[in-house]
Amino acid sequence: MGISLQKGQKISLDKEAGGGLTRIVMGLGWDAAQAKKSGFLGGMFGGGGDDSIDLDASCLMFDEQGNLLDAVWFRQLHSKDGSITHTGDNRTGEGEGDDEQIIVDLSKVPAGVKSLVFTVNNYTGQDFSQVANAFCRIVNGTNNAEVARYDLSCQGTHNAMIMAKVYRHNGEWKMHAIGEVGQGRTFEQMLPQIKPHL
Repeated sequence: MGISLQKGQKISLDKEAGGGLTRIVMGLGWDAAQAKKSGFLGGMFGGGGDDSIDLDASCLMFDEQGNLLDAVWFRQLHSKDGSITHTGDNRTGEGEGDDEQIIVDLSKVPAGVKSLVFTVNNYTGQDFSQVANAFCRIVNGTNNAEVARYDLSCQGTHNAMIMAKVYRHNGEWKMHAIGEVGQGRTFEQMLPQIKPHL
């Protein structure tokens, strides 16, 4: 079991993984919150609403100056340099474990990339009051050991969140659990909110 991060906490991924971390997987998981049934027959006649939530994980690549170099998301599943891969869009949150994964080959991330920012958005416009058990986690891609986990379940009227930043510092990769709520159906709408965290 990896370290459980608090909002704002920073860790060295190499140290937590025991060194030699070359490949990580950012896993995002969530469930649809159970709708409150109204009255005796509420659930029988559609009172419960839709039981699926479509969250979208993205990974944004920034340089030292805070310029966006590339983005991996459900419309572009691979970074142009081949170092980052999105495993595909999950539109319901059904099932156990990670619902979406972004795989990062740290050894192939170009030297000009200073930070990778991971975001989550609800493309269909639902807000986080309808989301339960949301988390993001970093897994060592070599041995599948969980390195760190961050609980995202802060329910509210936001429909997006800046989850975490993985960045280079003094020759090693570190992680900053940002956990900042935001608004935006896609990562582009969140860029002004992301800039202060670079």
